Amino acid sequence: MEINFRHEINGENVITAVAQDAVSGEILMIANMNKEALEKTIETGKAHYWSTSRNKQWLKGESSGHTQEVEEIIVDCDMDAIVLKIKQNGAACHEGYYSCFFRDLDFKNSPDIDDLKDEDLKINQKRVFNPDEVY
Repeated sequence: MEINFRHEINGENVITAVAQDAVSGEILMIANMNKEALEKTIETGKAHYWSTSRNKQWLKGESSGHTQEVEEIIVDCDMDAIVLKIKQNGAACHEGYYSCFFRDLDFKNSPDIDDLKDEDLKINQKRVFNPDEVY
């Protein structure tokens, strides 16, 4: 069996990657990996992802130094998503949140999904450091 990079984003075939704290089990972030990023992750033991905003493969924490040390990689039964059990070295997001990717959606009172606005979503994690102290 081969890992199924079935999703295409910006012309790149990717797999969904969930970064989970190896000790607490807390989900720190959800991202995408292309084949190159997964190979780099396996080779180096540090999480690499395919950035949809940068449109390139990148090492998590390459500018801040807050890398994700991979302890274990779990592939789901359909071979189209993976979980990275990681040890996070510092905060997971440059904005100071465990992850700036997760936001609460009040699905009972929210508008139609096609009319969803940024202000309808609220970041649901506490800050873990003051970014001014890091950068």
